[in-house]
Amino acid sequence: MKTKPVLTLEDVKKIAAGAEAEAVKNNWAVTISVVDDGGHLLWLQRLDGAAPVSAWIGPQKAITAAVGRRESAVYEKMVNEGRVSFLSVQPVTPLEGGVPIIVEGHYVGAVGVSGVKSSEDVQIAKAGIAALGL
Repeated sequence: MKTKPVLTLEDVKKIAAGAEAEAVKNNWAVTISVVDDGGHLLWLQRLDGAAPVSAWIGPQKAITAAVGRRESAVYEKMVNEGRVSFLSVQPVTPLEGGVPIIVEGHYVGAVGVSGVKSSEDVQIAKAGIAALGL
């Protein structure tokens, strides 16, 4: 039997606070989502002014990063390079902005952000993950 780290509620709150701080610092209205390694939603936070659709897209980016064990941007790149079949794969959402959380080599979840430019969504997600101090 193997053991691995798992996200606690305290961890999720740290991630959310770090991501929110990055978004607020830049005056970006986004939705922040955190999922576990199976893509199950642990946190959803829509900042004031964020578009309602971001509350759907953000979690989908996180799920994609968690179950795919890679940044969701990888799938966006594949689609943009012609592998359009990925558009029909569930639960893959091929949009940049989902970042896996890796602890001691284990994929323990992911952060998905939606609401600004994709590269800025990633910046916010990575700031959240950095707040864990790993």
